[in-house]
Amino acid sequence: MNQFIGTGVALITPFNADLSIDFEGLSKLVNHNNENGTEYLVISGTTGESATITFEEKQDIVKHIAKVNNKRVPLVLGIGGNNTSAVISEIEATDLSEIDALLSVSPYYSKPTQEGIYQHFKAVSEASPLPIILYNVPGRTSSNMLPETTLRLARDFENVIAVKEAGNKMSQYFQLIKDKPEGFHIISGDDDLALPVALGGGSGVISVIGQAFPKLFSQMIRDGIAGKAKESFDAHYKLMEVTSLIFSENNPAGIKAVLDSLNITKPHVRLPLVEASDALKAKIKNEAQKIG
Repeated sequence: MNQFIGTGVALITPFNADLSIDFEGLSKLVNHNNENGTEYLVISGTTGESATITFEEKQDIVKHIAKVNNKRVPLVLGIGGNNTSAVISEIEATDLSEIDALLSVSPYYSKPTQEGIYQHFKAVSEASPLPIILYNVPGRTSSNMLPETTLRLARDFENVIAVKEAGNKMSQYFQLIKDKPEGFHIISGDDDLALPVALGGGSGVISVIGQAFPKLFSQMIRDGIAGKAKESFDAHYKLMEVTSLIFSENNPAGIKAVLDSLNITKPHVRLPLVEASDALKAKIKNEAQKIG
């Protein structure tokens, strides 16, 4: 599963002013990343506003991205939730012929025990015909999948190949990296910690900001994995301010403001999210111009 080493990006879903899907903008975004070093694309994660995308829209998005991508880089599809049977039903109902792996979030809202999380992913693993990247994001799920649970799943199920860890705790990253079985990937889900995770032995990142600046960001991660601290931290500091800004109001309003400033996609989001404030847009545009 070395195709998931490096930089994956959690693609936004671009919208037109009427909030229909902007497929032209989506094509530009996919090509922008394919042509500038991104190693793989992640479809329909949190950043893709999956909570407000219908099943039919999701299938259309997958088909469009697969066509534009034309097998240039691997594709990962987000299928997860807090209803285990519904997750399995969606896996069974989805055309996965163009997809290389699934990204599945730890169950949210219900706040299951660690055993409940394990049993959920056990059922998902047994139902999935594809490799699975676990996704731990306690800031959104209100439940932290502990390293012991993650590594238990990694050891017990051959198709559980990685975790996107987004707990924003270096100690948890380091425990995962130290104790992981051989071949299991620890992928950062925190843009601000992606470089230290790569330098510490992680496999890279699934990034939000990376889709706006794929050349600079993906090279930073490659340098980090190679242990080139000086070169990688130069890029990290260059990206640090804009990375902080995009999460200051909500995600993906911030990254959509960056992509709008770069004339790639528009800033529209679906309720209950709202666009970045004018003040934030001005700061983001200024930082994006500095990066170039």
